[in-house]
Amino acid sequence: MNISDLFSRAKKFLMGGSRNVSDPSIFHKLSLVAFFAWVGLGADGLSSSCYGPEEAFLALGTHTHLAIFVALGTVITIFVISASYHQIIELFPTGGGGYLVASKLISPTVGMVSGSALLIDYLLTITLSVASGADALFSFLPPEWQSYKIIVAVSGVIVLIWLNLRGVKESVAPLVPIFIIFLVTHSFAIIYSIVSQAGSLPELARATVLDIQSSNSELGTVGMIFLILRAYSMGAGTYTGIEAVSNGIPILREPKVKTATHTMHYMAISLAVTVAGLMIAYLLFGVGHVPGKTLNAVLFENMTRDWPSTLAYTFILVTLLSEATLLFVAAQTGFLDGPRVLSNMALDRWAPTRFASLNDRLVTQNGILIMGIAAIALMLYSGGSVKLLVIFYSINVFITFSLSQLGMVRHWWQVRAKEASWKKKLSINGFGLILTGFILVSVVIMKFHEGGWLTIFFTGSVVATAIFIKKHYNRTFKLLGRLNGLVEVAEVDESHYEAHAAEPECNRKEKTAVLFVNGFSGTGLHTLFTIIRLFGKMYKNFVFVQIGVIDSGVFKGAEEIEQLKGHIQEQGERYVRYMKKHGYYAEAVTSIAVDVVEEACGMAPQIMEKFPQAIFFAGQLVFPEDSFFTRWLHNYSAFAIQRRFYHLGMPIVILPIRV
Repeated sequence: MNISDLFSRAKKFLMGGSRNVSDPSIFHKLSLVAFFAWVGLGADGLSSSCYGPEEAFLALGTHTHLAIFVALGTVITIFVISASYHQIIELFPTGGGGYLVASKLISPTVGMVSGSALLIDYLLTITLSVASGADALFSFLPPEWQSYKIIVAVSGVIVLIWLNLRGVKESVAPLVPIFIIFLVTHSFAIIYSIVSQAGSLPELARATVLDIQSSNSELGTVGMIFLILRAYSMGAGTYTGIEAVSNGIPILREPKVKTATHTMHYMAISLAVTVAGLMIAYLLFGVGHVPGKTLNAVLFENMTRDWPSTLAYTFILVTLLSEATLLFVAAQTGFLDGPRVLSNMALDRWAPTRFASLNDRLVTQNGILIMGIAAIALMLYSGGSVKLLVIFYSINVFITFSLSQLGMVRHWWQVRAKEASWKKKLSINGFGLILTGFILVSVVIMKFHEGGWLTIFFTGSVVATAIFIKKHYNRTFKLLGRLNGLVEVAEVDESHYEAHAAEPECNRKEKTAVLFVNGFSGTGLHTLFTIIRLFGKMYKNFVFVQIGVIDSGVFKGAEEIEQLKGHIQEQGERYVRYMKKHGYYAEAVTSIAVDVVEEACGMAPQIMEKFPQAIFFAGQLVFPEDSFFTRWLHNYSAFAIQRRFYHLGMPIVILPIRV
């Protein structure tokens, strides 16, 4: 067994076998029903109850009873944002994350800003969720083990990278039992806290009134409001999972809108009940900060103090383990939606096109890897500190929330003459815009000097990079514009082609030029004319090979894949008609694949068997200045095919296309 075979077997064992894109049931197999979507996408929001309420509660200092107002404001915000995103789901039934909504309803540039903000937000989702999960895990471990927490957190990110490289459903299904245990244990904890302390509710109400009076006299009305707003802003990470449903529609089971709506309902109700319930439970059991422990850990210890020791220990252990693992699950939102946003930006040329590519497991491998590597780097930089990461968090998601609501408000106003219920819909998104805009401004002001400026800096850096990349692609298309004349000339010749004219006969023993093309384009025709110019009448047969790339823009449904097949077949036939008109035998060989190089290597031996005298040709763009950026922004697949063909002993010539 050679090294290549050994590598292939190891890859199959770790990642699973390749998936067949031609399988009609592939989309059904990979899609998620509402419950699985709730686990994969909703875990981000629900798991934020492990750190959002805690950060908000601690921000109140000694005025803990003001947490009632923070909890009320949080619940209202959850349902307002959910209602407004329900309208986004209906308007964008194929997927309407913040990037697409802002791009289509405001402008592509504003959409890019929203997408850049989302990328940083999803990166923080991964890092904060895993770091908080490590905190929960180490809350019941000996204090001397704390030094290993960062190692566990980084290992958690690596495991999630591996699971996501295997595929979406495979990364979600194993986490379902954990999700259910979390729901059961936390629902029990909230109900038990309220029922067991029901007699203390009147006292809680009186204490809240006294706290309001003392806060007002100590801080003043403005100071008290500011304190509540600051606590509210510190818990703003609670809402970050809501946007994930509209962005994740492409991976949901048909009918997608109905599935997304159910997922959104599950998420909003479970999140609102959990966050409000935990804050009330903190007050009922007098929970306070204990070094090395989360507030939830302190709550569970206080509420089980009178239980039998074995039962109490078991409950705390299971509950905190479910928290820790659910927080790792919550990082899934970043891995599910972060690469999807990046691939959408790549399709619009705001990011390198390689981020729209899929691997043989039909996942955006490059996006998963870069999100995971960046999360590990941020984890090491922050030391896994939840307190530091939560300051970075939530600013970006409210940039996206606000821009999405602004786009929807603009849309309802523009279609008011056609939409009968435009006033109601505009009111929902308008209120959402006011609320999310207010939170955005508040969070930026309150968190800016505490470290929030760093989030804004990173987001600005992503925006600047996206603008640079877009300008490069625009310059490239402009440089390639000079080749458009070749297409126009070929189209004139093609229009004079007579279908019933005598066609050249095929002699398989004659020399054959096999040309890799990407559509009936200036680059393909430039390479074809170069072959004829250099070799004259040497080649009697021409075979045009076109491989349709299935990227994230195509992999949305069976209909899109069938359209791709039809398109590349039609493009190949245009080359055939053109060459036959000029007295050459020609045929087209087409295929679809996620990996052009692998598919080319699979097709080449069959072509060589049919045409023994075949020589392969491919064109490659040559830029005035070759640099790291040009190599990163363009795939250079011709050179990758050349390397593989050399190992297979097949001749291939790369012809330059200067731009």
